[in-house]
Amino acid sequence: MATFLYKLGRFAFRRRNYVALVWVALLALAGVGAASASTPTSSSFSIPGTEAQKAFDLLEERFPGASADGATARVVFKAPAGQKMTDAGHKAEVGKIVEELSSGSGQVGSVTDPYTANAVSKDGSTAYVQVSYKVSSMELTDETRTALEETGAEAREQGLTVEVGGDALQVTPEMGSTEIIGVAVAAVVLVITFGSLIAAGLPLVTALIGVGVGVSTITALASVLDLGSTTSILAMMIGLAVGIDYALFIVSRYRAELAEGREREEAAGRAVGTAGSAVVFAGLTVVIALAGLAVVNIPMLTKMGLAAAGTVVIAVLIALTLIPATLGFAGKRVHGRKARKALDDKAAGGAETGKPNMGTRWARFVLRRPVAVLVTAVLGLGAIAIPAASLELGLGDDGSQPPSTSQRKAYDLLSDGFGPGFNGPLMVVVDGKTNDNAKAAATELSDTVKKMDGVAVVTPSTLNKAGDTATITVIPQDRPSSVQTEDLVHSIRDTGGEITSDSGAQVLVTGATAMNIDFSQKMNDALLPYLALVVGLAFLLLMLVFRSVLVPLKAALGFLLSVVAALGAVVAVFQWGWLGGVLGVEQTGPVMSMMPIFMVGVVFGLAMDYEVFLVTRMREAYVHGERPGEAIVTGFRHGARVVSAAAVIMIAVFAGFIGSSESMIKMIGFGLAIAVFFDAFVVRMAIVPAVLALLGDKAWWLPRWLDKALPNVDVEGEALQRRLGDDASQGPDGGPGAERELVRV
Repeated sequence: MATFLYKLGRFAFRRRNYVALVWVALLALAGVGAASASTPTSSSFSIPGTEAQKAFDLLEERFPGASADGATARVVFKAPAGQKMTDAGHKAEVGKIVEELSSGSGQVGSVTDPYTANAVSKDGSTAYVQVSYKVSSMELTDETRTALEETGAEAREQGLTVEVGGDALQVTPEMGSTEIIGVAVAAVVLVITFGSLIAAGLPLVTALIGVGVGVSTITALASVLDLGSTTSILAMMIGLAVGIDYALFIVSRYRAELAEGREREEAAGRAVGTAGSAVVFAGLTVVIALAGLAVVNIPMLTKMGLAAAGTVVIAVLIALTLIPATLGFAGKRVHGRKARKALDDKAAGGAETGKPNMGTRWARFVLRRPVAVLVTAVLGLGAIAIPAASLELGLGDDGSQPPSTSQRKAYDLLSDGFGPGFNGPLMVVVDGKTNDNAKAAATELSDTVKKMDGVAVVTPSTLNKAGDTATITVIPQDRPSSVQTEDLVHSIRDTGGEITSDSGAQVLVTGATAMNIDFSQKMNDALLPYLALVVGLAFLLLMLVFRSVLVPLKAALGFLLSVVAALGAVVAVFQWGWLGGVLGVEQTGPVMSMMPIFMVGVVFGLAMDYEVFLVTRMREAYVHGERPGEAIVTGFRHGARVVSAAAVIMIAVFAGFIGSSESMIKMIGFGLAIAVFFDAFVVRMAIVPAVLALLGDKAWWLPRWLDKALPNVDVEGEALQRRLGDDASQGPDGGPGAERELVRV
């Protein structure tokens, strides 16, 4: 592989005009496609195989035109103190609003009158209008959504409190200004690392081009592939992080090759052949982790993973082609002024100096006290992971919105006037098609459910025209995300199973609350198979890279420790509220159901980046004859600074998304940023060298039969060195034995 990439790097450097033109053309083509693409007609959320989804599908079939999965909204009214919503003036105003909503948009399916639908609280202070739409929330036009938001303006002037909730108000997440700050921090880190504006600008520019191509392509295909708005945000988040990091490693190696006295084209080829090999395998681990999200069998999550994986592939291709091309344009300016002067004076800019760098000093410290470092790091991450034991999973509803939003105010008004359960009604579907006994089964079920603990209201059953399917609305006593409501859903389903065995009618529980419960359960069930698939494939991949069994095993275990610690931090901030004010978390609540499996997927791939980039340097030194301890020091001397810079950049990019107005994006940004911090600076910088120091030569052990069975991918570039043997055995001074001297980056 190293030989092929060496040739690719030289070709891209030599034909830089054509390579740059191709990428610019791709960016323009993707941009035109995104600009001319139609707005997505839908952004459906389905969970195949779950009871809630089966019920939704059945409702679509048996109640045609009812739009069971259509958007919904609730307009909640509260009378001034001392007045009631049943007063004549207030009734007239509400009636006027009902008429306006019914005739205001062709997308409205139905609007209920609170005075005929028993939607007035017992004390008369609160009432609500239920609005059902024919289309999903993402298909609502701006005019329809604006009409809903402006509902009740006149009523407010008369003293009524009017708030609107429901998924009809769901809009595309807005990003905060902190993403720009994240990129700015990355730029500062690059300038400090390279000491050159040109060298610092190359990773930023190429990463932005890659993200532009990826996100524009996603936008162009959003309508065709039914991609949600969150998909492009995730792709941007990951694409920026890995794009900058991969470019950083190539540019660093190129500068090191120049410092060794090689010609620019030769340096570009060697940089892509060596660091590029690590980029390819690091990128593969990220792609495996993201594409593996398909195992969960949730279409939305699969599309998010595949789209993000696509941006990673683009980042790898850009690192291997556009980076050497732009290095050709940059000339000697990839070095700062001082470094250029040193090179011109034939000073050993990449050679060892008398004073060891920070990476060298840290590695030697770990080698002296490996047990103390290992125990401290493991106990520290273990302590941070403790809150993860209290992890509560769920999907956000209006109750998790910031208190300042209309959705949250409507949620609170309904809770105060009717009870918390009115914010999450359960829809029970009775299918009696095979026995034509839906009505009798529904009556039996209603009588049983009314006696259950945690039930506030059970509405009379409603039959479809054919009389073979009935629906019952059950209002829980507790809020939608509570454990009591989840227990109630399971109790109704158990009761439905008994009715099914007795009468043959099938009972299904659905609704947003039941869907959230099923989603969380599905995510929990998929976590272990997903872990086995992703970690297993990546383990095999790392065995190819490191020619070792224990090094990949150590990498996987260290990753799991960092992820659990990161989950503990997420629980502490978003569930317990610690530092919530600092991070802009206005409302605590359960952690998003997909967060654990999503963090496993994304962080595993990113964590392996640092494992590959750092440990391949150690492996390279060990293969070239250094003792295990010396190899660890060599790896840190040449790789610690660059890996640290890459981690800071990735943390800055992810942390930038904490400023999003969407709580899910905020949580993902924080979770990924803190996970990368733990993995890069605690696991890779402390636990990895400590474990390798304790293992010694055993760290690089591989059974002979396995060594013969595994293909040699030549990440260390041994075949490349043999091919370039005319100068591989000579260092900058042409002296013998320099082949073992690794350049400093």
